Amino acid sequence: MPLDNGYGFIRGTLTHFFPDTPEDQGEYFHINTRVDVNGSQYEGPIDVDSKNSAVGVEWRQVTLATHELQPLLELGVGYHALAMNENSGAIDYIRSPMFAVRLGCAAIIAKIFGWKFDIAHEWEQGSNIEAYANLKPLMTANKNRANGIMVFGEPYDDGDLGLHNIHQNQGDPIDSPWGPANGTWQDGCTLFEQSDDRWIAFLNKFSSQSYLTDDNGDPLP
Repeated sequence: MPLDNGYGFIRGTLTHFFPDTPEDQGEYFHINTRVDVNGSQYEGPIDVDSKNSAVGVEWRQVTLATHELQPLLELGVGYHALAMNENSGAIDYIRSPMFAVRLGCAAIIAKIFGWKFDIAHEWEQGSNIEAYANLKPLMTANKNRANGIMVFGEPYDDGDLGLHNIHQNQGDPIDSPWGPANGTWQDGCTLFEQSDDRWIAFLNKFSSQSYLTDDNGDPLP
């Protein structure tokens, strides 16, 4: 089943970011963003921790050419709802061509000889502190860059301006509390403009989530 409150993205200007404090931290640890969208402030808490494993969180940075994002950029500044399919501009960590593993030498050799390539090697693993250390330079360099951030996730359902579930939204164990929300083409993601022709995507998932899923977004064995 898809996310309860729909899916979409905001494009605007990153004005502030800060991690949860121990007093504010609940079950999970977030890096909180504030994005100015045509004069309105949107919240975007990026999930970078899970208490379900020793590893907790995994992340990737993927460099993208601006032309790969052109359909999204043409929508302009603001919040845009997206249908959860491959034609809307929705993000899917596993299925989006722009996030396909860029094969390095080891992977190319494995492909030639028919060996199994472990996609897990494409993900960095660590603590919430290490994830934040990886994300912070992108945010610092991007802060106050006009309309230089795009945040994908599920809109708040309480009337406030913001998105949550900014992480992979598929591959959770079916029998877990999050299994019912599994779905394809609904992953949360944060994109940072680097120059006129380059963006960097920050992808984040929990180590309990699968790297491969079926057409329902449920984990494959």
